[in-house]
Amino acid sequence: MSIKPVATWAPNPSTERGKATQLSVDTKGQRLAYVNQKSVFLRSIDNPAESTQYTGHTATTTVARFSPSGFYVASGDCTGTVKVWDCVGEGGTRGTYQITRSINDLAWDGDSQRIIAVGDGKERFGHCITADSGNSVGEISGHTAQINTVTIRQQRPLRAATGSDDATIGFFHGVPFKFNTSLRGQHNRYVYGIAFSPDGSLLASVGADKKIWLFDGKTGEVKNEIGVGEHKGSIFSISWSKDSKKFVTSSADQTVKIWDAESGKSTQSWHLGEEGVVDISNHQVGVVYTPRPDELIIALSLSGDLNYLGPGDGKPRRILHGHQRNITALVNLPSQSTIWTGDSTGRVCAWNSHEGLASASDGESHKSYVSGLSAGSQSVFSIGWDDMLRTIDASASTFTGAKSSTDGQPRGVANTGLNTIVGTHKAIQVFDISGKQASTLTTPFSTLCLAASNSIVVAGADDAAIHIYTLSGDNLTDHKTISTGESQPSTLAFTADGSMLAVGHNNGRIVVYSTSDWTVAVNRWSAHTGKVQSIAWREDGKFAASGALDTNVFVWSVEKPAKRIVASNSHKEGVNAVAWDGDGKVVSAGTDAAIKVWNIQGLE
Repeated sequence: MSIKPVATWAPNPSTERGKATQLSVDTKGQRLAYVNQKSVFLRSIDNPAESTQYTGHTATTTVARFSPSGFYVASGDCTGTVKVWDCVGEGGTRGTYQITRSINDLAWDGDSQRIIAVGDGKERFGHCITADSGNSVGEISGHTAQINTVTIRQQRPLRAATGSDDATIGFFHGVPFKFNTSLRGQHNRYVYGIAFSPDGSLLASVGADKKIWLFDGKTGEVKNEIGVGEHKGSIFSISWSKDSKKFVTSSADQTVKIWDAESGKSTQSWHLGEEGVVDISNHQVGVVYTPRPDELIIALSLSGDLNYLGPGDGKPRRILHGHQRNITALVNLPSQSTIWTGDSTGRVCAWNSHEGLASASDGESHKSYVSGLSAGSQSVFSIGWDDMLRTIDASASTFTGAKSSTDGQPRGVANTGLNTIVGTHKAIQVFDISGKQASTLTTPFSTLCLAASNSIVVAGADDAAIHIYTLSGDNLTDHKTISTGESQPSTLAFTADGSMLAVGHNNGRIVVYSTSDWTVAVNRWSAHTGKVQSIAWREDGKFAASGALDTNVFVWSVEKPAKRIVASNSHKEGVNAVAWDGDGKVVSAGTDAAIKVWNIQGLE
């Protein structure tokens, strides 16, 4: 039985320091399009927990743009591939076109029939194609370096403009699009953003030289420079209001500014982050002016945070937090209706399981890969490849500052209520309730995964065995070793009452042991074709969910081991973690940095 997700909690956009990130909003102002790793996400602006994911690209995606008609999206990736796909129906791909080496930006014409794609390449840095067939409808020439940005005038006569690393702006007549003139001397560094006003009367450009220039939208004639010296850092992005009277810019100086096009004056400015504090994560690398009646502006921080800004508001209306990279750990804290996640950059987020929205944990987080999370009654314990065990106050979503060094790279963490257990490549460490190390058991093996239940601690090891210990006070005593065969164990999970232990393996097999005598209780869960990354039991111990590198999530029955529910291709490039949210839902997270919620029915 195959199922589809009932909710997709989207990651935040991928960003890169010193580079603009393109955002796009549909013509109704309802959805935001952006890229993350190898996926494109279309996210509801009013209900950001609602989103859809497009996974048609096989390489890192770089840009996505809604067509003016609102029916299609064009997206590009780092291999120079452009895909045109349906964003209203099932998301089917309508066309795949190879353009150049890497796509930096895309633009649609007003008829939703033609696309200009620009980026990096050997001899050409852009091309004009028809959206339905990929046929050439002109060429982009006149630049000597990669093109960062492109825009098309929506009225006839058609015009197009491009901005490049060569500090020039290309102006083109169409259709077919042909080079008309090169606008030189206005910018003296990279041109990052360029946009025609919706009425086609003006063209505006911004760049790394902190300058804003205005041109005639029909002729390309230079009009004037505005806002001299107001932005103190590179200006990465520009977007016009629907009425063509205003536009907004975003900058590395951590500010977003609204400009009056006629007077050339800034009418409002926001500083993101703490005033007077320089914080790279608050560089504003993207911005879009939505066509909504409330004139909402969405600005993107380098950290990936999406800032909702409204004219007249002194502070952001809301800030959407989330992950930008591979989610590597997940744990559910049912008592607080919170799901905790950690990623490969060290960021830890708390998700409200009812709303599907995240808040980033405050305080000193890990410096790198979060390799495990474990929940206590009011705390969450995290381990990372900075070789640290850290404690989070779950109620305040804040790292407490309590931290302890681990004896090597931590591979697994478990909490018994009174102790936190950490397994490393050379030892198993026991920490007391305050987070201080209480004992260390040096092991002849490297721990690959760890689980604990009451006084039982189990380590899955690189010697293809599970090592079972008894915890008495703060000390571990060797109890039993069970060989798992040729395949190494990859993940472990106890039932809530501790009566059964599920062991996932590198070869995709899952074996369940009865802890009363350590005999095999179930050995028929073998549908995964890749390494099992995570297993989670339902509270009653009758069902278990698993996620693996084969991209699938399975839900298994102890009483009917041959029967299963499958969520196929649930996460692009692999599932890293699963957890139960109540009795009827499974939550999964993966390499695509997304979280998905699955309704589980049909196994009872």
